[in-house]
Amino acid sequence: MAFPTTQIEGIELSRLVIGTNWFMGYSHQSAAKDRWIRSYMTLERIVEVLKAFVAQGVNCVLSGTVPLMHEAIQVTEQETGVKLHWMCTPNGEHVDDLMPGIEQCAEWDATFCMPHQHWTDGNMVVNETRIIGIEQVTRRIRELGMIPGLSTHRPETVVVCDRAGYDVATYIQLYNALGFLCQIETDWIAKVINGTPKPVICIKPLAAGRLMPETGLGFVLNSIKPNDLVCVGCLTPEEAESDARIAREIIHRGAAQTHDLAVSRSKGILAD
Repeated sequence: MAFPTTQIEGIELSRLVIGTNWFMGYSHQSAAKDRWIRSYMTLERIVEVLKAFVAQGVNCVLSGTVPLMHEAIQVTEQETGVKLHWMCTPNGEHVDDLMPGIEQCAEWDATFCMPHQHWTDGNMVVNETRIIGIEQVTRRIRELGMIPGLSTHRPETVVVCDRAGYDVATYIQLYNALGFLCQIETDWIAKVINGTPKPVICIKPLAAGRLMPETGLGFVLNSIKPNDLVCVGCLTPEEAESDARIAREIIHRGAAQTHDLAVSRSKGILAD
């Protein structure tokens, strides 16, 4: 099944990206839920969710340098015959301890290498419109055959990079209707996303499960550029299929119209 696409440096990507926090145990809800996720999400279960997304035409996945995700991507590609473009986010405090993660991304055949928010935001000097060490980082990413990007929670990162002319092809940026984890008001984030010509990958569109998919995806997809992407994670193949279908309808029509609603006894008259 086809999914609407965009391009980053000639790589054709579905506008929906597979998120992985719900695989890795980062619920942003409770330590107990994190522990449950980590015990429940085996390699086999992760692969089933990835395959459900692939069946909907989704061809890219965003995660850190996690061996379990590397294995899950490999298995999914072998079983589906579809190339999953990996957007990998290595981490570190400074350039020297970021470099091993960049090398690992290349060894694992990541398409994009996008230093994690912890590195990006920790090394940004806004008042000087610069990011410490970024030229060395992006140069090494290019040398290893990957496309450089940056993960950030700060909209200032986009403005700083664009003004400085850094070799950054795409950004990962927090954006959701609740403003969950966002650094500034959502209208300002929308201004920044729409103000850069570069594709932006919007993360946490459902505010880590606090928003219904049609609500969260509708808000984001209807207020970003046609070449931007949205990253969403989930726990089950059924959720993957539903989220992809809802996102496709919103992109095509501006709203989801055909998805199944959750039914309970109190909604009996509404369901008739």
